[in-house]
Amino acid sequence: MKEDNVIEAQELTKTFGDFTAVNAISFEVKKGEIFGFLGANGAGKTTAMKMLIGISKPSFGEAKVAGFDVHTQTESIKKNIGYMSQKFALYDDLTVKENITFFGGIYGLTRTRIKEKTKQLITELGLHEISNQLVGSLPLGWKQKISFSVALLHEPKIVFLDEPTGGVDPITRRQFWEMIYKAAHEGTTIFVTTHYMDEAEYCNRVSIMVDGKIEALDTPKMLKKQFKVENMNDVFLKLARG
Repeated sequence: MKEDNVIEAQELTKTFGDFTAVNAISFEVKKGEIFGFLGANGAGKTTAMKMLIGISKPSFGEAKVAGFDVHTQTESIKKNIGYMSQKFALYDDLTVKENITFFGGIYGLTRTRIKEKTKQLITELGLHEISNQLVGSLPLGWKQKISFSVALLHEPKIVFLDEPTGGVDPITRRQFWEMIYKAAHEGTTIFVTTHYMDEAEYCNRVSIMVDGKIEALDTPKMLKKQFKVENMNDVFLKLARG
């Protein structure tokens, strides 16, 4: 594995019976990069991510995440990554503080460190007034911001974000991306799946999946130049239409 790479995948494949969900994809992600993993719903993004985070075994191919093998070192991968999904990230029946404490414990932080991190997170996000409220009572935008911060609690090398801004308003989306930039600036690698093509513009590099294959991979600027279009949405439309 190259020194500045945190993810390397070679011919990574996932089949379910006769159906190939992820078809021999190869790519690498560098340290501190915001890597956009794009594609329409059903393109294979989430299936590929599940292999990378160690919760689904590849059918064929190789991959290393944070230096660990996806076939044989899945527990080490889980300890070195953060993960946030659109559907599940926090427990609605716990307060904001209780969620932070709970996940801090799962990530193996000491009690002292959990207290420090809780104080830091509440101050940074301006959560003083809602820190003792049940997470279930909060707007989706707040939940997503807290989820992202919780995924960073143990200072992982890589954070995987699966459709993190789905269903939130444009202002919250922009605030969320400011948090992503800050984390990347501090050295955390961000691997983000999204079907919002405007968000692709915020990434250092973008891969676009169509029917289980990576059909394009480059910087947004180079992809727009390659496909002779003005925006990433048009890049995607050209690829989707073949």
